[in-house]
Amino acid sequence: MTDRRAILAGGGAALMLALLHGALFWPGIMTWDAIRQYGQALSGQYDDWHPPAMNWLWRQLGAFGAGPAPMLVLQLALYWGGTALWLHAAWTRGQRFAAGAIGLLALSPIVLVLVGTVLKDSLFAGALLVASGLLAARPERRAARIVAALLLVAAATLRFNAVPACLPLLLLAAPAAWRRTLPRLGLTAVLAAIPLLLALPLANAALHAKRSGVELSLVIYDLGGIGAFAARDTFPPTVVANPVAVNRDCYSPISWDRYAWWGTAPCAIGFTNLAAPLKAGHGPYGWWAAAVAAHPLAYAAHRLAHFDRNTRFLVHDADLPGLSPQSDPNPWGFTVAPNGARATLQGAADTLLTIPPGWPICWLVLGCGLLVLRPTFGDGDPAVALVWSAVLYGFSYLPLSVASEVRYHFWTMSAVGIAAALLLTRRSTWRMPRWRLGVALAPVLVVTIAGLVARL
Repeated sequence: MTDRRAILAGGGAALMLALLHGALFWPGIMTWDAIRQYGQALSGQYDDWHPPAMNWLWRQLGAFGAGPAPMLVLQLALYWGGTALWLHAAWTRGQRFAAGAIGLLALSPIVLVLVGTVLKDSLFAGALLVASGLLAARPERRAARIVAALLLVAAATLRFNAVPACLPLLLLAAPAAWRRTLPRLGLTAVLAAIPLLLALPLANAALHAKRSGVELSLVIYDLGGIGAFAARDTFPPTVVANPVAVNRDCYSPISWDRYAWWGTAPCAIGFTNLAAPLKAGHGPYGWWAAAVAAHPLAYAAHRLAHFDRNTRFLVHDADLPGLSPQSDPNPWGFTVAPNGARATLQGAADTLLTIPPGWPICWLVLGCGLLVLRPTFGDGDPAVALVWSAVLYGFSYLPLSVASEVRYHFWTMSAVGIAAALLLTRRSTWRMPRWRLGVALAPVLVVTIAGLVARL
């Protein structure tokens, strides 16, 4: 089969898979987050708890139909379009085994369920997949680099921690001369970071999004975690008696949800009665900084404990949230019809979450190992840029996360998988010194064994 015919066949296969994928999840699973976002899309009135840019986009997509279906189609187009671009890039570079591995990884049940669920994380990962795929498949075309750059800036409006994921890819979109030396690379990184940092606040301002206090969730969770590990009251004064005991009962290293107003048993100390006191004195970040300075070890213990759950490392899987099998109850009655094939896929995804290929920590450690093999991308290697994007984004959840859901690691798992397929199928990789290969790959084995032992 000629290269052209193979590429066309691959594109056709991606299209057929996208159609089948959409049929299984039609019109798209809506979680509580998506339900709230869709309500704002209908009203045209936005707040900043969830990305207003996505809510606005959903409102525009309403011209094609009501409910989650238009957003599901967009997520499918981005995911399978980006996958096709990466398959094209690997095939045309002569990496046939890598192309096959990328195709198999694209069929991960976890990823298929996430794409079938309307989520900002799925939209974010899809946008980055297309942007990076364009840069890999058409690096010589200026138009491809411009489209990729625009997609990356747009993606930066979807997550507050998007910059670590988008910056390495935006550097790849820059002219090669801008990355030729370390000083040039550093200056280009500073310049590229500016539009990424401004994208979210400017989008929120342009859409007149109301302040919801979403930033307080991280402050409250950290204060609760520090207080739990230090056995001290680190919150602003409230009318709650014995706040240390109350917080000890409320805190969980899995998520901050007990401090929120939703759920069946909200904490007596939480968002509702802390939003105003946190604004006193030096403000919420003043309270946070004072608590961290007073109890740095407690802060570190809290953050590491949460990151452990967030990445599904030394945990019991039954304690952690899984994937949504169906839409949550919503005012419009949107639901996904029962389907045996989707139920089987959902079961496979749930099982996969309990073994190493479904643990984000394994992909994150593998990404670090790949950076040992190829630490720099001054030569414009898209696989290396992909790894940097995945690893930096994955570790951004160490200081910034408030919940433990696998969807947060959608991009890290997918990007590391593609990069591993490209780098580990190259002969030059296996010609490296044995010690270097050992340093790169041994941590994956250690993490896998430790995770399995913790689950016994």
